[in-house]
Amino acid sequence: MPLFVIGLSYRSAPVDVRERLAIPPARLRCYGCRLKLTGNLSEVVLLSTCNRVEIYGVSEWPKAQAHRLLGALTSAPVDFTPYLYIKEGTAAAEHLFSVAAGLDSMVIGETEITGQVKQAYQAAQEAGLTGRITNRLFQTALQAAKQLRTQTAIGRGATSVGSVAVELAERIFDQNLSEKTVLIVGAGKMGEACVRHLAKKGATSVLVANRSLERAEALAAQFGGQAVGMDRCLEAMTKADIVVSSTGSQQVVLSRAQVMEVMRLRRNRPLFLVDIAVPRDIDPGVHCLDNVYLYNVDHLEQIVQENVRLREQEIERCQELVAENAERLMRRLTQKSASCTPSNVINPGWSATAATYPM
Repeated sequence: MPLFVIGLSYRSAPVDVRERLAIPPARLRCYGCRLKLTGNLSEVVLLSTCNRVEIYGVSEWPKAQAHRLLGALTSAPVDFTPYLYIKEGTAAAEHLFSVAAGLDSMVIGETEITGQVKQAYQAAQEAGLTGRITNRLFQTALQAAKQLRTQTAIGRGATSVGSVAVELAERIFDQNLSEKTVLIVGAGKMGEACVRHLAKKGATSVLVANRSLERAEALAAQFGGQAVGMDRCLEAMTKADIVVSSTGSQQVVLSRAQVMEVMRLRRNRPLFLVDIAVPRDIDPGVHCLDNVYLYNVDHLEQIVQENVRLREQEIERCQELVAENAERLMRRLTQKSASCTPSNVINPGWSATAATYPM
């Protein structure tokens, strides 16, 4: 079976390597087409998140072109070989099922990844990049993710990077966020998740900064917060105790010089910055400034590991379900049937746009 996955993740590569390959959601179709042409692939789906970049495809010899395929995602000449993993056939299917269910995530059992897998599949399918194998692969992966969350307790506790960022904020301020001001930079899904978790933890002073003020206002209104435009972001930082940044920008949003000026206006009052974006929003150099404490997605791993220990008892059962689903899928794919779904049409029993999965 020529099914394969080539990729790198937080397990194999640090954030400064992952961010060089990060592809924004709006460009998944474009880069998917580039991959198909570069590797002469019959089918391909590109998945890009803050913790992984993976290429799922159908080809006879993926190992020979692994580096070339990843190289098509960046203009910078980088040797990704030390960070790569390649899986084929059943192993590739099991890997995707684990990814979609959050078993391979930094936060075990997180729910955002299911939506990201679904979005990547939709982008590839709409661009005509999928076929019989990848259609069934991704449809089954999303169904298996739902099964694992309903039949096991893998989703208990913190289930997203956003929730872990809020958990870190609680630790910084001794579990009391009610009198602290938190600034969320970026009103996308990650920013929304942070605001939602902050509200659950009792935070009453939440500022939301976003390029689109309308979007910031809509998000802030849901939780009794206040919206500010990006042009007032630095001003808002002078009032905040914690800043969580999660924009989709490909460039640095907060430079060292800007944070230095903010600290001058704050009279050097301590500032905690949590950068959960990839590529990173905040210049890593700000960590050297007095009374500035910077955390990125890799720094959250300590908290994540504590959550992992709480969920370890569920891992074995989840792995059994993953193996069962992968084996069943591979049997179906190897069966020759005249009733196979056409390569450019989704299985009529499953709708990529209408299906609902826990997010």
